[in-house]
Amino acid sequence: MPSRRAMLAAAPALLALSATRPASATPATMRDAIAAFLGEGGTLREGRVAIDIPPLVENGNTVPIAITVESPMTPQDHVQRIGVFTERNPLPQVIVAHLGPRAGRAAITTRMRLATSQRIIAIAAMSDGSFWSESTEVVVTLAACVEG
Repeated sequence: MPSRRAMLAAAPALLALSATRPASATPATMRDAIAAFLGEGGTLREGRVAIDIPPLVENGNTVPIAITVESPMTPQDHVQRIGVFTERNPLPQVIVAHLGPRAGRAAITTRMRLATSQRIIAIAAMSDGSFWSESTEVVVTLAACVEG
């Protein structure tokens, strides 16, 4: 059994460990992740992208999301990548899906965890170098991505 002196010496370290929280993205880190996705000189425009996600989520542990992009998906005009970004999850970049004209249609579906209520942005990188986006707000009543 540790002595009283050892316990008192360890108390500040234990308190610091118990007060730490998991890293969390912020609107600024989300902007940085989006800038990295766009690359040098990429300009983001609104439109052509649709996000299908419930606006009110009871449990953030498994949230269905579907992203569709208006595109003919021909070799000359197609979606190359679709990225999904959040502002309050532990990491701002949730997924990047790579597509090509042989995909047939520009659509992805998945499930994600949401740490709390937040804004979600989906961005499509097109073969002509343009970037299109859509954003939505999601309210989460029971958060995920947290410890303790």
